Amino acid sequence: AIVYTIVEMAKANDLNTYKYLTYLLSQRPNDKMSDEQLEQLAPWSETAKANCQN
Repeated sequence: AIVYTIVEMAKANDLNTYKYLTYLLSQRPNDKMSDEQLEQLAPWSETAKANCQN
């Protein structure tokens, strides 16, 4: 269910799903990241859009 949600959020924000999943896995989010760092991984962030746009 979590992966499905990630994929659908990427689609809703007009991101290339494969690029977005690759981007997330390369960043390896964890509990030690600050809120600002985690916000950059969100599909609606400008950083994610710059790296994963269709």
